[in-house]
Amino acid sequence: MASFEKEGLVEESRSSISQESACISNLGNLDSAEASKSSNIFSVFLEPIQWIPMLSSQLNPTFIIGIVIVYGLNLGFSGSFFKVVTDYYWKDVQKVQPSVVQLYIGLYYIPWIMKPVWGLLTDVFPIRGYRRRPYFVLAGVLGGVSALMVALICNLSAALALSCFIGIAAGMAIADVTIDACIATNSIEVRSLAPDMQSLCGFCSSAGALIGYSTSGFFVHHLGAQGALILMAIPPVFITVLGFVIYEMRSPRLHPEKQKKMETLGVAVKGMYQTIKFPQVWKPSLYMYLSLALSISTHEGQFYWYTDPKAGPGFSQESVGAIYAIGAMASMVGVLIYHKTLKDIPFRNLLFFAQLLYGASGMLDLIFILRWNLVLGIPDYFFVITEECISRIISRIRWIPMIVLSTRLCPLGIEGTFFALLMCIDSLGSLTSKWGGGMVLHVFHVTRTDFTNLWLVILIRNILRIATLGLIFLVPKADPSDALIPQDILITHSTVTSDDEGLELVPKNEKEVQSFF
Repeated sequence: MASFEKEGLVEESRSSISQESACISNLGNLDSAEASKSSNIFSVFLEPIQWIPMLSSQLNPTFIIGIVIVYGLNLGFSGSFFKVVTDYYWKDVQKVQPSVVQLYIGLYYIPWIMKPVWGLLTDVFPIRGYRRRPYFVLAGVLGGVSALMVALICNLSAALALSCFIGIAAGMAIADVTIDACIATNSIEVRSLAPDMQSLCGFCSSAGALIGYSTSGFFVHHLGAQGALILMAIPPVFITVLGFVIYEMRSPRLHPEKQKKMETLGVAVKGMYQTIKFPQVWKPSLYMYLSLALSISTHEGQFYWYTDPKAGPGFSQESVGAIYAIGAMASMVGVLIYHKTLKDIPFRNLLFFAQLLYGASGMLDLIFILRWNLVLGIPDYFFVITEECISRIISRIRWIPMIVLSTRLCPLGIEGTFFALLMCIDSLGSLTSKWGGGMVLHVFHVTRTDFTNLWLVILIRNILRIATLGLIFLVPKADPSDALIPQDILITHSTVTSDDEGLELVPKNEKEVQSFF
């Protein structure tokens, strides 16, 4: 605004206008400044839409479409819709205790823990000359068939229903690891775009989650928990179509020998082992695992309490979906905050303060469970929405830099496999969190109707979150734009020659590296 005032003074001196005219001019300048400020705020929210043409101009557009489909539909919509509907399915249809549900949900992570296997398949075992496209088709078919089975077959046993849910999760995981391999490749080759790609991924995921959460309660109420699962068959259709339309260069040799495939597989495994031994790789990987594992999950105990009309606030199905939907909008705000102000901050500094806020925000759950919000005169619905928004923003700011850090740890040539290994470590941390939380809920006798000790479980969780700060030394101090591993990390150990097919650990020249998209 100072520039506007200065221009007004210069104009006044030149034209010798009266003091009254100057005041009118200044008022006009104030209006212009306010309009400019409003325009800037509006442009911040439009920026995610601008990422798509910006990235499409520098990368293949079908790759960007793939990010939108996989992260928006497959992970965002499906993940959020799946979360709410399956919670009600286990609670109302199967009538399972919350501690047992946490153990079941932990099994959903098995396909995610197997991400290195899917990564090896996409890197080492091309189908008809393609390393990515066939696996999108496989993911879509597997997810779609599993969703139709659990939605249409009545009176399923808990074991069969769990198998179908694991199949749905496997479809999500295979599609995710396939697109992540593409993201890792482009993040290495166009390093300056890595934060933008991850920001787009986070925004698409949050936008999809917003739609999934917004509609989940409505469909559970009108179709029932089992009937609503029919919608889980829609995203796999788009994943299958993506496998036919996404651009990928076909390998010149369509049918490599079996022995050559096994040799290439051995090279990939050896490359992963050599890479993970570097301190700049295993230390941040260990931190990512422990930061997830130590934050034990209490979600199912809280969900059962939220929906209990006697012990808890008794939120309806639509209310639960609406609360999660507002949280998804807050996640998008978290993405924008990271992209606009935090993406250039060194990893250690950002993760330290994000983890500190993550632990502090958990105390809001404790206040809610103990009903202190009513003592303060704050209604349940308003308080839980506030808590959900704060925790989602902080969680997103905490999560994105860890993903960017993971892309920085991938050696070129086995980037898909190694990124899948890092995401496997994260999934193992989430599995540990779910099972650890389930055991703590069981030990403190938190059941479908008894929530007496739920506050104590949440307090333990919050203390563990704060304790994670003692491990922050494992995270590098580097900036997101810095190279964390040497480009020739695998050259001295690799026995692969330039004639080997299927996997190129390190290119002879960066100009020889071709993006698949």
